[in-house]
Amino acid sequence: MKTKYLLNNKYKPLGWFLLTIGLLIGSYILFIGDLNWTMRVFPLLGEEGFISKTPSLEWSDNEIEDELASLLFIAGGLIVAFSKTADEDEFISKIRLESLMWATWVNYIILFFAVLFVFDMPFFNVMIYNMFTVLLLFILKFHYEVAKSKRTLVYEE
Repeated sequence: MKTKYLLNNKYKPLGWFLLTIGLLIGSYILFIGDLNWTMRVFPLLGEEGFISKTPSLEWSDNEIEDELASLLFIAGGLIVAFSKTADEDEFISKIRLESLMWATWVNYIILFFAVLFVFDMPFFNVMIYNMFTVLLLFILKFHYEVAKSKRTLVYEE
């Protein structure tokens, strides 16, 4: 079956590696603290705040571990999510589509309740995590359904 927009299966291990490194760095930042990886950056939009005044369109120093974790997670997640399986067929495509719809529904249901019940800075944190939720839920649901269908197929034989 010819599929558009799916990567070759050989890239999936690279995706898992990038995703894992992104998760490890992000978890470290979340539970332990910053790594203090500072680098000169060129922000398109600055933050004119009371404590920190990061100017727009000027070189400035910034801790980059959160950006690095996000980029690794997104790149790895996209590679894992949108790489073909070894036995890609119409049934796998159906599972892929249903998993993506399920992940989108669950993500927006969570966001709906967060808008109703979470406020101020915790809501900002929810929005940050919400960027990654669709991708993570899709990967989990898709691989669970593929594994479940393979188990069912083995039992039928």
